[in-house]
Amino acid sequence: MAEDSVEIIDEDSTSTASNPQPADRQALRAEIERRSAGQRLTPAHRRIAQQMIENSAQLGFLSSMELAEVANVSQPSVTRFAVALGFGGYLEMRKFLRTVQPGPDVPGESQSNRYQAALLAEAANLTELAQGFAGEEAIDEFGRALAASRPLAVVGLRASAGLATQFAYFAAKVHPDIRLLASGGSLIEDQIEQCYAAGGRTMLVFMMPLYPRETLKAIELARNTGMKIALVADAGFTDHEGIADYLLTPRVDSRLVFDSHGAASALVSVLLDSMCTNMNGAAQKRLDAIDRSSKRRKVFAN
Repeated sequence: MAEDSVEIIDEDSTSTASNPQPADRQALRAEIERRSAGQRLTPAHRRIAQQMIENSAQLGFLSSMELAEVANVSQPSVTRFAVALGFGGYLEMRKFLRTVQPGPDVPGESQSNRYQAALLAEAANLTELAQGFAGEEAIDEFGRALAASRPLAVVGLRASAGLATQFAYFAAKVHPDIRLLASGGSLIEDQIEQCYAAGGRTMLVFMMPLYPRETLKAIELARNTGMKIALVADAGFTDHEGIADYLLTPRVDSRLVFDSHGAASALVSVLLDSMCTNMNGAAQKRLDAIDRSSKRRKVFAN
């Protein structure tokens, strides 16, 4: 706490004398993203970054205590955030960031608030994902592997559970044997062995950050058992050599307090379509049968 107390005194004695100029919001955002690239910011650090960008015009006047109050975090969190970006403390970070020069203008970006900026970034992630599928080989390869595995194990733990559940729900409508593995520990080990014993030869794994050790252990067990791994992990995961037979890497947006998996969620629908395409008409027959059954039972209001 002594370091933080000294920092407040220094700030109060220099803030009015320095006559800082308002920081450019877009340039500030770009600089923070550049400095934080390759590392995971905590939710508190993300709040600080958001508030620095939102209050870019006042950044040169805010003490670390004032920024902490605006971001609803502790003052030491502000200091730790500055260190995480490579600065010696908040004063050094404030002095540097308020002088960053505007970069090339990005349409719709400079005047956006943090929610708009996050959605614009997610749109850019989708665009990048689409450009990567100019050739359909990677998706077709995934689809063939998923369609051929009977049963098909689908793994998603912690933050990835939603993606795995989304895939498994729809896949079960067309695939004869989908097994959702969404809990770790010894139970998932039993389930993997049971899938292999029943004839499953591919395990689809969703692994978004943070990467649970349980997921990595499940992958290792499945590979040792004899299964191939179809892995969907974010573009920041680089340790996939030797663990993934099929790999897709949609980007995750980390501008808000919690990650956004918009691109990965869209990829789920792409994978489902590819799997159906590689089921030689069986998928459509099962969908038709489900449709007739749901109409007979009046499952849906419309």
